[in-house]
Amino acid sequence: MSATEVFAPRSSVDVLATQIAAVAGRSIRRTLRQPALAIPPLVFPVALMFVNAAGLEPSTLLPGFPTDSFLAFALAVPFVQGALFATMNAGTDLARDVQTGFLNRLSLTSMRGSSLLVGQLAGIVVLGLIQSVFYITVGLVVGVDFAAGIGGIAVLLVFSLVVSLGFGALGSFLALRTGTGEAVQGMFPLLFVFLFISSMNTPRDLIAVDWFRFAATVNPVSYLIECVRSLIIEGWDGRALALGFGIAVAIAVLSLSLASWALRERMTRT
Repeated sequence: MSATEVFAPRSSVDVLATQIAAVAGRSIRRTLRQPALAIPPLVFPVALMFVNAAGLEPSTLLPGFPTDSFLAFALAVPFVQGALFATMNAGTDLARDVQTGFLNRLSLTSMRGSSLLVGQLAGIVVLGLIQSVFYITVGLVVGVDFAAGIGGIAVLLVFSLVVSLGFGALGSFLALRTGTGEAVQGMFPLLFVFLFISSMNTPRDLIAVDWFRFAATVNPVSYLIECVRSLIIEGWDGRALALGFGIAVAIAVLSLSLASWALRERMTRT
């Protein structure tokens, strides 16, 4: 390699990639080094799934219930529930950076805001992939047959990454706007409410209570769950996949836009 090549100015793309890689590496290491953040998204959704399956198995006897295995029906829930944990994890980590002054120090460097945000979310995306593989493995071990086959599992992994990115960006927005991890954690129960008023335990067309059926129908979380569920118990349902991916992408785009705006505001104030 010549001296000219060594000392040649780096392109903006190279600089951006280096910055993203540096922040992403830090985010991933920090996520994996905190068992309190990495383990609950794996264990708690699966434990709740088994509890619900044990108590609600008779629901499969209802006329029109889509499967004779409530465990297969419930397996869709952990994928979305685990993504909700991404909101708290991403927000808590970023809020800690705000509180410790790490963000202030970065504002004195050439670090770009886009690099910081993308890199920060990398740890959440990696955790989302680990979660999805874990849930799929649990399903296969307990005998759940994925109707969409290997291709469906691949689509499910992609869907999980998009959902994790969207909810992780939402957590980043909350952290940047509030600046405290406590405020982000305070929002977690509210997000959890959306899960429980969805179609997580009963198909929407079998919900007998009118107000609950209406709430589940207008709740976007229902369509995220039904997208996953279609790959597990129905196969290739184009409508469910389109609605699920459409809502997941919309959440990701909106959350990333809000997080980018909040980051600019935060960096301006610092």
